[in-house]
Amino acid sequence: MPIVKTTYNRRSFLRSSALAGGGMMLGFSWLASCEPSMPEEAGLSIPDEWFEINSYLKVGNNGVVTIFSPNPEFGQNVITSMPMIVAEELDVDWKNVLVEQAPYDAENFGFQFTGGSNGIRSRWGGLRMAGASAKHMLKEAAAKTWEVPVSEITTNEGVLRHEASGKSAGYGEMAAVAAEMPVPEQVELKEIKDFKIIGQSKKNVEALKIVTGKPLFGLDYQKEGMLIAMIIQPPAFGMTYKTIHNLDNVKAMPGIRDVFNITTYKEGFEKGGFDTNAFPELVAIVGSSTWEVMNAKKAVQVEWQAFDTYTETVRGFRGTTTRKVPAGLEGTTGHDSEMEKMITQKGNIVRKDGNPEEAFKNAAKVIERTYSAPYLAHNCLEPMNSYAHVDGDKVWVAGPLQAPGMIEPTISARLDIPIENIEIEMTRMGGGFGRRAYSHYMVEAALISQHVGAPVKLVYSREDDMTNGIYRPTYQATYRAALDENNRLTAIHVKAGGIPESPLFADRFPAGAIENYLAEEWSIDSNITIGAFRAPRSNFMAGAEQSFLDELAEELGKDPIAFRLELLQRAKENPVGERNEYDPARYAGVLELVKEKSGWGQNDDQVHRGVSAYFCHNSYAAHVLDLVIDNGKPIVQKVTCALDCGVVVNPDAAANMAEGGVIDGIGNAFFGEMTFKEGVPQKNNFNQYRMIRMSEAPRTIEVHFVQNEVDPTGLGEPPFPPVFGAVANALYKATGKRHYKQPFLGENQIIG
Repeated sequence: MPIVKTTYNRRSFLRSSALAGGGMMLGFSWLASCEPSMPEEAGLSIPDEWFEINSYLKVGNNGVVTIFSPNPEFGQNVITSMPMIVAEELDVDWKNVLVEQAPYDAENFGFQFTGGSNGIRSRWGGLRMAGASAKHMLKEAAAKTWEVPVSEITTNEGVLRHEASGKSAGYGEMAAVAAEMPVPEQVELKEIKDFKIIGQSKKNVEALKIVTGKPLFGLDYQKEGMLIAMIIQPPAFGMTYKTIHNLDNVKAMPGIRDVFNITTYKEGFEKGGFDTNAFPELVAIVGSSTWEVMNAKKAVQVEWQAFDTYTETVRGFRGTTTRKVPAGLEGTTGHDSEMEKMITQKGNIVRKDGNPEEAFKNAAKVIERTYSAPYLAHNCLEPMNSYAHVDGDKVWVAGPLQAPGMIEPTISARLDIPIENIEIEMTRMGGGFGRRAYSHYMVEAALISQHVGAPVKLVYSREDDMTNGIYRPTYQATYRAALDENNRLTAIHVKAGGIPESPLFADRFPAGAIENYLAEEWSIDSNITIGAFRAPRSNFMAGAEQSFLDELAEELGKDPIAFRLELLQRAKENPVGERNEYDPARYAGVLELVKEKSGWGQNDDQVHRGVSAYFCHNSYAAHVLDLVIDNGKPIVQKVTCALDCGVVVNPDAAANMAEGGVIDGIGNAFFGEMTFKEGVPQKNNFNQYRMIRMSEAPRTIEVHFVQNEVDPTGLGEPPFPPVFGAVANALYKATGKRHYKQPFLGENQIIG
């Protein structure tokens, strides 16, 4: 069995103490390891006392186990998977495990963040350690009570046994004694082959609450005396607040408490990495009901003005950077023109292997293709919202957010209230996808509450939400390949950029597989705000890269999968460079699996197949997408997915995430697009912003996981990026036309 020490990064990882009613408390640092958990199962009786896990694992005196879920939940279902990990190492019966959503508490839980497909990956070791340590202390308690060697104690489904004497006891019976045991210096973890819970599908522990409409989400939040608030933001990027013309008239409208302007940040405030905010100067309307506030919002006459170019400093994970925010009213036509110019201009070289210049100079043939993609809106089903109550020097906020620790210091700085006086409650999110990491709406709600001296719930309309920025950037990538006189690939050159960031990952495949390789990047400043979007940057680069590799394979006369496997074999046996991010064997593994499971090579003249594969967030994904054309309309019949994300904790939940990523990717590939004219977003609701419809989802999605014993890696994001390439490659097989510009269909459903 693996032996692990119970300390982590020079911090004491575990501690125990007795609780008033008997029971054992085992604490551990969530910063060092763990993440969310799971809620109650029906029919369990709550113990009198149990292990508080506020960063703790709790064992009740009746044998029930619970853990707090410290990180936000927005549908990825870690609230079920996390307790499964603890229950596995603890050897407790799954039906005796409960979960509660923790409040935000950085001191006890560390960095409570959901994003980057890093949840289970970052908590895997700590949760296992917590369960194993608790089990060890319970065994010590039984050994002491029965006066037998601890090595002779066994556990199974929450029961301790000593076979020689025939003695047994439930965990709850030994909890009080166990609380007096010292925390072990090291513990044994189970061999993966011995898992009984991990790897077995468990239902979403919040499913009943969701389908029966129990209050879970920010929009459900209610408090006595709460007022409703809405905002009016500038109509265009590049504009800011000037004045309100009919203030008194609007304040006199039924139910309206106040109308005023707010400024989210103080002058000179150094923003954090998630303090992005498209419109920091807004008009707030506060009233008794949503209807009254909406009517007042329509009546307010606000004058806006253009702002001048400025610079700002942003303190991110990789240090402080300065960025330029240009003046002006930008538009899609101008952006497209600016990016087009970059095709022939030099970028910043970020990787160079071999002598690509010489290879291109001596090439018998050069293939060059340019790919582009538009801005995308997040379109979370639940628009941005936040409850806030500022009472003197105390602040209470509640709502859907991904990174409470990143907005707390901003609230503190803006309201001049100490961090220790701020309480954040995390509600379940109705969609996140990166958008809710930028929780400026909580600062806005707090400012509004402070101004009116009452608790408020701020609610964005769908139009507010869709036009508020923090979009997926618009991107462009140009790929070039050099072929010699024998039609062999000798070099690849990629130059990628965007507005206002580059999407390039210079050290990912096919880097490492090509002797001569050059990667350049560029960016263009913009006042249109951007942010993380499911699988940031990868969501574009995968489609461009995999489309180009498919076209290159055809030029070389090779099967698309065989060509990729050939490159990966080179990267495995004789890699070029030392910074390659990916493991070529695992990458090849998902291609081999998807080839087998899809029946690749078993051609049907009516079915057109596209393949794509990609590495991101420490995981590997490959898709084969089958489509047919019906009256000019592409119909996705089936998608076969192969994923290598290490050990899969909850297979059904994992498959659900992959299925969601596939459908989301198909919808964005076909239709997703936000355009601008003179700074104004041209789409502000779902009647204009085309989303995938239920009838357009694949008829079948098969998800297959590579079986290995690698510690879990990312899963929420990796299935998403390769979908774009699979769609493009299948469309080519169907129509004979390559697609270089997303969306492939746009508002139209017909290929033409």
